[in-house]
Amino acid sequence: MTATPRLAFLASPAEEAQRALTQMTERYGEHAPEDADVLVALGGDGFMLQTLHRHAGLSKPVYGMKLGTVGFMMNHQRSEDLIGRIHAAEPAVLRPLEMVAQTESGATVGSLAYNEVSLLRQTRQAAHLSIDLNGQTRLDELICDGVLVATPAGSTAYNFSAHGPILPLGANVIALTPIAAFRPRRWRGAVLKADTEVRFRVLDPFKRPVSATADSHEVRDIVEVTIRESRDRTVTLLFDPEHNLEERILAEQFTSG
Repeated sequence: MTATPRLAFLASPAEEAQRALTQMTERYGEHAPEDADVLVALGGDGFMLQTLHRHAGLSKPVYGMKLGTVGFMMNHQRSEDLIGRIHAAEPAVLRPLEMVAQTESGATVGSLAYNEVSLLRQTRQAAHLSIDLNGQTRLDELICDGVLVATPAGSTAYNFSAHGPILPLGANVIALTPIAAFRPRRWRGAVLKADTEVRFRVLDPFKRPVSATADSHEVRDIVEVTIRESRDRTVTLLFDPEHNLEERILAEQFTSG
């Protein structure tokens, strides 16, 4: 990285983020994302995920500043010495999940997920799903509100709220977590090797329709979903040393409320 990296500032529509965008560009200049050395995302975790989905193909590191309600993937917002903070920042390399969903209409829809892929019932009736791992059926029938597969970075989000495990970065594992499982009643999910291919089949898609969501990209009326960790896509987030992502994931396991 050069002594004075070229920065591209991206901001959520929130008023506070837009004010910060004006201040930052006046102070540090502005470059298009494709011409920048570092992308600076101003907002919350939702906006960070949007930034990753829109610009991950550029292979540029992303430094986030919290200007939203949730900022687990963001640094504290301060306008001073941004260049010095970026030079001192510690990288966290994330590998997304690849989802391929088949719908009742015969369409095939692909998407990436940096946090999780979740399957959810679309109606009042519980979903009936089977689960295959690497081509072998491991659960003939899961009756539930839903089920999700989470990355380590996403394991503290929806996965943790569904009582799934928090996963350390670099552990090369993913979490398979049921949401309100009815049968098997005591099944709590599994921790899987990151290269495991997970396939869900909807056992009664017409009577009990199910949707699949990769981060915020929803596909409705699915009949089958295949999920695997991407083999060739990564994204690098930059964190202040005192707030690196690995420490945040560890600290999350020793807090309450």
